[in-house]
Amino acid sequence: MGGEDAESLRAEISRLQQRVEMLEQKLADRDRVPVRSAAAEDLRSAYTTHGLDSYQVCRYSRQLLVPAFGIAGVLGLVDRDTVELNNLHRQIIHSEEAIGTSKVRSAATSCRRINSSLSILEFPNGFSADNALEIVRKFDVVVDATDNLPSRYLISDACVVARKPLVSGAALGLDGQLTVYNHKNGPCYRCLFPLPPPQSACQRCSDSGVLGVVPGIIGSLEALEAIKLASGIGEPLSSRMLIFDATLGRFQNIKLRAKNPSCVACGDNPEITEANFHNMNYEEFTGAPVRKQVVSLSNSLSCLELRKRIEEKVPHVLLDVRDEHQYAISALPQSTNIPLSQLQKNSQELRDIILDDEKMPVFVICRRGNSSQEAVELLRNSGVNALDVTGGLEAWSREVDSKFPLY
Repeated sequence: MGGEDAESLRAEISRLQQRVEMLEQKLADRDRVPVRSAAAEDLRSAYTTHGLDSYQVCRYSRQLLVPAFGIAGVLGLVDRDTVELNNLHRQIIHSEEAIGTSKVRSAATSCRRINSSLSILEFPNGFSADNALEIVRKFDVVVDATDNLPSRYLISDACVVARKPLVSGAALGLDGQLTVYNHKNGPCYRCLFPLPPPQSACQRCSDSGVLGVVPGIIGSLEALEAIKLASGIGEPLSSRMLIFDATLGRFQNIKLRAKNPSCVACGDNPEITEANFHNMNYEEFTGAPVRKQVVSLSNSLSCLELRKRIEEKVPHVLLDVRDEHQYAISALPQSTNIPLSQLQKNSQELRDIILDDEKMPVFVICRRGNSSQEAVELLRNSGVNALDVTGGLEAWSREVDSKFPLY
């Protein structure tokens, strides 16, 4: 057994030990919940009419003191992903022990650690046009905490068809925003964005980064809006959007466009209905997924092939086209960093900077293998013998060196 195999096994043993500790803690938490006897049940019925015993009244007293709050509720969690290390700084419901496990199961476990009597419905298979209406109809309020365009259109359309209000939040970098769609006579997501923006204009947390505190603030505000909608108190952010600027510590409240009578989802004559909802293709509508094989296989090489060229000291240029701040996080040794944005401005001029020998191959790499393909096309059109490193640095981590720092 090689050193890497032994290290991998030790890491797996450590992960499983942490998982066992997490389950033992969960069991201990449940054991601490007071056992309610039959006598206690009789007293509960004698003293109250709402079904809560003395322990529950004490626990929920602060909420019960607020007029219009109900007694019981159900929480639904929807996500098909598993917990990853780079989720933890902003998705604080998860822990290191949960890495590799279902996000839905991890979140439900964390919630039950706080309150073991919670009623939680888990949907670990994700949200799609096939199951969206079935899921949404089980609840009174829907909260959108996603960060991709297809999901936003899907969730909004499902809420319109099922006639449910939608709390929608977003966070990126040091900015956040929050609104409520499809409430009373307010607009839906499509009223404001009838056509999706180009993929080049769409940014996600995993690509552009986010300060962990910002989604925490927006998430808390989303929870507040959901509570207001469910309880009927206050004035929800319908037809308004709350903008948060963390750099200035400033909140702004702006008015949104009115509901569009011609909207294909919520308009007077909607084109998206329950009858055809299951046939909607949101990836196609929004132009996702982004990952496409643009460069031919003859102009590509795998990470394993790149490693072989490096080990054999075959003359080449290794060009990393990520932005400078990403390159500073982690990079392959001997690579040269020229961001794709610079190549797009003047690839012909950069041709002389990259190469001393026109025949020398240029191996182009990025984070996931998307930007590198664009760079290869630009360079080849300028006469450079450029080849795409398939899958980028994430593939390098999977196929060559698992210790390479991913972000």
